[in-house]
Amino acid sequence: MDLIGGPFSVIESDPGVFTALARRLGVKNLSVVEVFDIEPWATDHLQPHGLIFCFHWRKDVHRPGEFENPEQVWFANQLSDDACATHAILNVLLNCPTVNLGHELQQFRNETKEMSPVMKGLAVTNSTHIRNAHNSLARQADLRGSLNAIATTTLSAQKTKAKEQQQSLKKKHATTPSKSKKTKPKTELVDSANGAEEEEAFHFIGYVPAFGKVWELDGLKPGPLEVGELALANNTTGWMDVARPAIRMKMAKYGGGTDAGNIQFSLLALVDGTYEKANDEWEYWRRERRSIERRLDDIDGNWKAKVDQELLLKVSEHAFTLPDAPGRMFLQAGSHRLLRDAEILSSSPDTLLGQWETAVRQAVRTKIDVEEEIQKAGDDWTDHIKRTHDYEPFVVDYIKCLCRDGFLEALLDIAKSTNPNNGSITASKAKKPKMTLPDDQIDQEDSHNADDDDEWRAPPSRRHV
Repeated sequence: MDLIGGPFSVIESDPGVFTALARRLGVKNLSVVEVFDIEPWATDHLQPHGLIFCFHWRKDVHRPGEFENPEQVWFANQLSDDACATHAILNVLLNCPTVNLGHELQQFRNETKEMSPVMKGLAVTNSTHIRNAHNSLARQADLRGSLNAIATTTLSAQKTKAKEQQQSLKKKHATTPSKSKKTKPKTELVDSANGAEEEEAFHFIGYVPAFGKVWELDGLKPGPLEVGELALANNTTGWMDVARPAIRMKMAKYGGGTDAGNIQFSLLALVDGTYEKANDEWEYWRRERRSIERRLDDIDGNWKAKVDQELLLKVSEHAFTLPDAPGRMFLQAGSHRLLRDAEILSSSPDTLLGQWETAVRQAVRTKIDVEEEIQKAGDDWTDHIKRTHDYEPFVVDYIKCLCRDGFLEALLDIAKSTNPNNGSITASKAKKPKMTLPDDQIDQEDSHNADDDDEWRAPPSRRHV
């Protein structure tokens, strides 16, 4: 705790979670979307600022001199367990000059840019702003598990140290060698290749174009790994063509790809805010329609009878209204809109009639996009509430009610009767006489039993490194 400042908890590999993480860090006009293929048809139209790749991790070795440490690339080592998601998104975002990082994250970047990767990683883990943003997206059980993991590690280290001191004292005060009884060697855990089951772990890394090259940024490695050079040093267009072979190699190395039947990968792309982009396009066509109608009213008072009546009577009134949503604003360049308004003033009536119909049809299309983004944001918020809500108090109170009303014993008897291995009951597992305890005593019993639990562990499929 003194070194890393506090634990990081496991968070889901979900685009909605990563979008919320970026916005809680203070990043503006940015979304994280899931990519289902790395081919050009699936990625190039997104124009991503960077990628976050999640894969089934296993311990790996690297060659000396394989990794670089260029001063201009911002890279932080991961010093805390389960913090790989935040490290991946920070390593990508802080190398994107066109992304609006917000005041706090921009200040953090400026303060740490001269530090070494290890010191940057220490700054990340000690940042209350970053740690709180990360942990706000975790489940309550995972938050307790991260605290318990630190406590277990600390107690285990203390026991090991005390045992070593005790053994050293025994050796120091021993006059004659003592004959100890032979004991069987302890069986150690082996890896999955030898038949034992090991805990699954997943890891996040980042890919980003910066300073004329494409970099692979893995917080568990000593430094950034150069993937390849860009065709134009100051232009990141087409950088996915450089990153694509590296991602294919990573998939083949850590899972064999789809041919091996193992597709435990996830690829997320950091793109311009999808809601802001759709809303800007809708606002553009709304202003287009208003400018055209104002011009047509001045030059042709009977223009409404010359356009598509279905568009006029049934579509136009609904295409330019949206439900209330926060953050709606027009971000398009003002000069572009002014030039278009000047062009409308010099256009002929026949041309304007066709442009009016085009504006209405485009507004319908973009309105659907905006409404889908609003719906998706609502779904993400609902999932966030379900994910972060603490259900444990309800479960505890429910079991207390079952015990108080006498239903718990019957349920336990049913469970025993359906268990094929319940032939005999040992003395230690014999049924105790039924007692009804007051609620305050039940609370004490629950708290006492909770203290006896050895360790909280995240499910293997959600474990991060």
